[in-house]
Amino acid sequence: MTIALALTLLLAAPAAAATPVPAPASDVAFRRLSESEYAWRKTLNGPDEDAPASQRATLPDVGPAAQAAMLKRWTETMAALDRIDPAKLSAGARDDYVVYRGQIDALLAEQRFREYEKPLNADTSFWMNVGGMARDDYRDEAALRRYLSQLSSLPRYYDQQIANMRAGLKRGFTPPKVTLQGRDAGVAEIVQAGAGEGSPFYAPFKTLPATIPAARQAALRAEARRVIAGAVVPAHRTLQAFLRDEYFPGSRTALAAYDLPDGHAYYRSKVREFVTRDLTPEQIHDIGVREVAKIRARMQIVMKQVKWQRDLPAFLNFLRTDPQFYAKTPQELLNRAAWIAKTFDGKAATYFGRLPRMRFAIKPVAPDIAPFYTSGRGGPGIYLVNTYDLPSRGLYSLPALTLHESAPGHAFQMPFAMELTDLPEYRRDEYISAFGEGWALYCEALGEDMGMYETPYETFGMLSYQMWRAARLVVDTGVHAKGWTREEAQAFLRDNTALSTHEITTEVDRYIAWPGQALSYYMGELAFLDAKAKAQKALGDKFDIRAFHDAMLSLGSVPLPMIDQRTDRFIADKGKGPYPLP
Repeated sequence: MTIALALTLLLAAPAAAATPVPAPASDVAFRRLSESEYAWRKTLNGPDEDAPASQRATLPDVGPAAQAAMLKRWTETMAALDRIDPAKLSAGARDDYVVYRGQIDALLAEQRFREYEKPLNADTSFWMNVGGMARDDYRDEAALRRYLSQLSSLPRYYDQQIANMRAGLKRGFTPPKVTLQGRDAGVAEIVQAGAGEGSPFYAPFKTLPATIPAARQAALRAEARRVIAGAVVPAHRTLQAFLRDEYFPGSRTALAAYDLPDGHAYYRSKVREFVTRDLTPEQIHDIGVREVAKIRARMQIVMKQVKWQRDLPAFLNFLRTDPQFYAKTPQELLNRAAWIAKTFDGKAATYFGRLPRMRFAIKPVAPDIAPFYTSGRGGPGIYLVNTYDLPSRGLYSLPALTLHESAPGHAFQMPFAMELTDLPEYRRDEYISAFGEGWALYCEALGEDMGMYETPYETFGMLSYQMWRAARLVVDTGVHAKGWTREEAQAFLRDNTALSTHEITTEVDRYIAWPGQALSYYMGELAFLDAKAKAQKALGDKFDIRAFHDAMLSLGSVPLPMIDQRTDRFIADKGKGPYPLP
């Protein structure tokens, strides 16, 4: 046989099937541990404002036995993680290990500090999340019956929450009293609405899918009225009495997390959870002070552009009070938000290679929570705009708010993560605040590169929002670690941002009642900004912003040090992203 013939036959022969390389034993052990725990963890989930209606037939069990089971499971899980040497894991499993261990660390800390005894703050509460179920879309009879089953379990669920709150009240583990004023308005609304068709919980039954026969529609509506009368209203009446007669009057008067039981360790655990870096409150406070000074200098430049002759406080007052900067009607505010969101759509392909498939709706914040709610909030499929108190909703800040909450912020990043089917579920569906909020704040700054700010006032609005988040580093640590008063915290925001007086009041109360969460935003943004600057410097002309953004978003939701590591890999790969660019 000639060499040529031999080569021909060899090339024509079918290729031998590649022998799969078995995963390292440590990978197998880790996957078994994490997948088992996460499957169990998902069974615990209740209603959440950022998620669609729960698929559970009842609301979650938050009683003593369930809390003990969670403590036991996560203690055992952490011990099992300690027995796994990350150095023996494959590269992919090692990344998953870091993300997963951080989640377990935060969950275990919450159980050890009995966070469940404080299931509310000035911003959110368990009854708000339950109320959100009434605003979900129920597309078939099975979903509506699950909803009714969940409503039937309300008395048990609220009784468990009340028992937990009583335990927190007894040991002084509550939000500060000053931050709770009026927060029971949503509960009172349900009681006052009664059991008829005027109840917010009846809303899903007003217009039912045509696929449900008329007789069953009538039966569903009758069952809804029965459940609302027999379960929903009594549960809210009991909760209302507890809040007004016991909880609000008995809540602590001190503001600082340091003043809570084991407060120093508790606040450090929240810093670790929400920053995901090994930093002290004092270090974060100092970072905030430095960043506030930098942003203030940029503000001065914009003031010169509009030929402002007076000082910063006078300019801030001008922005807060001049009618040109405010919508006249709620619909005008919503329309402007929609215009901004659509403007980004026209720029998306220039800055992102891969786009998520999910679209989002723009809706007003529900009236019962709007007085205490933030200016806007976004997530999968939704961008909520707060149309309450229009003189507090500056149009100059709306482009930054929209980029943060809709696309390319929360309503973009979260669906993007959900589509990453090559990652474990806990990297796709769980939310690490430092990553998610840091990304959304980075998107506000990116708006300047994208040309989203059409006037100097809108650029100043973006800077004011940047200042707002940098100031959070100062205010959160100032209140919880340095003994600042509520008035000192309000004054710091008033002197450095263009936020309205109403927003300053609600925001400061949010930081006081929710220790550490406010640190996520700016610390996360710094990670993305530093990563981009490092990659641009290293790659020069080879840097492609689309590939960089794809590389960051393809992480899912991760602790901040993993952004640093992914940037180094991006540079080593000569700026090649995870997906082919168009």
